[in-house]
Amino acid sequence: MFIQVLTLSIIFFLTLPFFFLSLIKSSRSKKPSTPNILPKRYPLIGSYFDIKSNQSNRLEWITRILKNCPSATYTLHHILGYRQIFTANPDNVQHILKTRFNNYPKGEFFINVFFDFLGNGIFNADGEAWKFERQVSSHEFNTRSLRKFVETVVDAELNDRLVPMLSGAVTGKTVLDLQDVLQRFAFDNICKIAFGYDPECLLPSLPQTEFADAFEDATHLSSERFRAPITLTWRIKRFFNVGSEMNLKIAISQVRDFAKKIVREKKQELATKSSLDSVDILSRFLNSGHSDENFTTDIVISFILAGRDTTSAALTWFFWLIHKHPEVEKEILKEIKEKSDMLVFEEVKDMAYIHASLCESMRLYPPVPTDSKRAVADDVLPDGTVVKKGSVVTYAPYAMGRMENIWGSDWEEFKPERWLQRDKAGNWSFVGRDPYTYPVFQAGPRICLGKEMAFLQMKRVVAGTLRRFKVVPTVEEGFQPVFVSYLTAKMKDGFPIKVEKRGKLD
Repeated sequence: MFIQVLTLSIIFFLTLPFFFLSLIKSSRSKKPSTPNILPKRYPLIGSYFDIKSNQSNRLEWITRILKNCPSATYTLHHILGYRQIFTANPDNVQHILKTRFNNYPKGEFFINVFFDFLGNGIFNADGEAWKFERQVSSHEFNTRSLRKFVETVVDAELNDRLVPMLSGAVTGKTVLDLQDVLQRFAFDNICKIAFGYDPECLLPSLPQTEFADAFEDATHLSSERFRAPITLTWRIKRFFNVGSEMNLKIAISQVRDFAKKIVREKKQELATKSSLDSVDILSRFLNSGHSDENFTTDIVISFILAGRDTTSAALTWFFWLIHKHPEVEKEILKEIKEKSDMLVFEEVKDMAYIHASLCESMRLYPPVPTDSKRAVADDVLPDGTVVKKGSVVTYAPYAMGRMENIWGSDWEEFKPERWLQRDKAGNWSFVGRDPYTYPVFQAGPRICLGKEMAFLQMKRVVAGTLRRFKVVPTVEEGFQPVFVSYLTAKMKDGFPIKVEKRGKLD
């Protein structure tokens, strides 16, 4: 607290003259006052006051700014000349993620912020380190045996845990936080897929588990570093090991110690036999000769982070949207009815309407609403925006999903049909958008390796749940949930629901 007060006091005294100068200029102006969407900018401190006052609704604020800029791009000025360029322009996104890929790495700032948690894992690496990890990971992700393993894990978690839990909620007429349930479901899945460990989060008692809790704390507190208006604040707290930084250090220690314990146990098992029997990602890395403890630990933590919150966030908002749009749920049920009770991969793959509904849900509520890169050298974006060396460039999938020039005047509507067309037989077929218009899974060389795995998991959950149950939010009429963003998106205060048994599909 003392550090924050000291930092703000310094800023206050530095900016006081400019603040009064601004007031004098405003009082002399005879123009009628009109709301100004674009933030005010001052010498030395840039738009600090607007940034600070919009910290709690930063995403909506940035979206409003971009919607009011002709090219959907805006340069936000921070303290001491630090610039951040926000864009929702598909041409700029393609330029950043593909055309000039090498000029826009994660950057030192991002890597430093998350290094304590993610180390040199694939989501926190650049250059040759990233290329190596990407090459190794890509090889493993493209194997049929891993896909089959993922199917088996997801089906077991669905049928042995999620469905019984929802059935219990029907019988007991209890209220569940669906967001929490889906996070537990995803965490069990990704831990089993990543390193063959079952944390058993989705048991009927909804237990608190040390590893899951520590991972949640580490994720949340690391993202707070990134969102801090003044980076010096968290660096000072880390130096003195106080406040949130002390809590972060404890959480990271618990996560990494546990992950390393799993790695050591796997290596000991491998030492007694020629290869590991299990086909989880960690075993695959160890079997292929990548046995460095820090390397494998970083990789595993990165994959857990990627698989833990993204699918659960997407599904949470999906279930909210289909509740608000019963006509969409009706079409989904119609598609489910056409499939067998025990879905196989090809049937899930062919569920075009569910796939479109998930894409449409993620258009409006992307699991990763913004992503940032740092320019290595001076550049000019396709829309003419000048990028100075060292500037942070952030593309915003959340804002892009709300752009009328991309999605039309009906962009506010939840409309899966915008992703579909009828074939000659009258069946739906999916029509995707290019990844620079819809960069929910990134695009270019860093496009998400787990995209197909994520859709497989989500579609199985949707089909397996809606075939048996109706999800009914326990909220007041007119309630609108709040979209909040940390490293990934969440629904503020959870998603309380009741579950009803579904009758025969009509």
